[in-house]
Amino acid sequence: MYLKTGDLDKRIDRKMNITVIGLGLIGGSMAKDLRKSGFATSIIGVDSNRKHAEKAKEIGLVDEILTMPKAFEKADLVIIAIPVDKIKVVLPQVLDQVSDSTTVTDMGSTKKELCRVVENHQKRRNYVAAHPMSGTENSGPEAALEGLFNNKITIICDHEKSGPQHLALMEKMFQTLGMDIAYMSADEQDHSTAFISHLPHAAAYALANAVQDKEKRSIIFDLASGGFRSTVRLAKSTPSMWGPIFQQNKGYVVESLEVYIKHLNEFKDSIEQDEDRMYELMKNANNIRSILGGDSPSLIKNEEKIIKFYTK
Repeated sequence: MYLKTGDLDKRIDRKMNITVIGLGLIGGSMAKDLRKSGFATSIIGVDSNRKHAEKAKEIGLVDEILTMPKAFEKADLVIIAIPVDKIKVVLPQVLDQVSDSTTVTDMGSTKKELCRVVENHQKRRNYVAAHPMSGTENSGPEAALEGLFNNKITIICDHEKSGPQHLALMEKMFQTLGMDIAYMSADEQDHSTAFISHLPHAAAYALANAVQDKEKRSIIFDLASGGFRSTVRLAKSTPSMWGPIFQQNKGYVVESLEVYIKHLNEFKDSIEQDEDRMYELMKNANNIRSILGGDSPSLIKNEEKIIKFYTK
């Protein structure tokens, strides 16, 4: 049975108890905005890092710190915002422990492996696989930002495997955060994000190492300006978060790196041997300006999607 928009609004209008597992940049920012918007009236926090848990409560990200499974007793929604290797372990445990009516989602940057581990779980339909495409290089509760997700895109994967009431709740949540939604398979998500998210991080790590490998590097860093700093910014991202992403999406990350290396070599060869080709490659790269500035027809506004699917 499909949940109609009116039924969804009633669920949102009553007290919404949310449990957030992982109180860093993503989980903390989500807690901030969901509370400010009125979407969440009670937020329970779960974090294996005691200092992070204490700080999250101290600065008001959460109302209370609890452990599993007590943190799920009154939860309408559980948001898992921890590294993807930890999600792989925790997600099945959460589904084991929540009620039949509780919605469960994760914010991980990979999806195929996470969806695989719960594919045959009896509460698979409670789970909505999501990836909000937003973040910074900072981490921890104090990195949480209001408005981090506004005007950004989130990806919902394999939506047909989620129960309609759970999918509708997540669509409403992302709408509240000011996000657009792209719908795709978990495999498509991993392939796409390998190029637009994982590759830039890998390239930034490599660039940072290349510069640090240079002799008299202190002079180089003294000369570093905005262009270098903005390009290498992602290299400040925590290895504990990004290492597992590279490993879980190894196949597509390696593919993206091979494509990137091919283009690096082509550009290198053009500098050495063919000036006209060099300018041609640079002008072709400039096309990214119009591509990034345009609207993608594959993205559907949240409110339109809810009306299409849930108002019959």
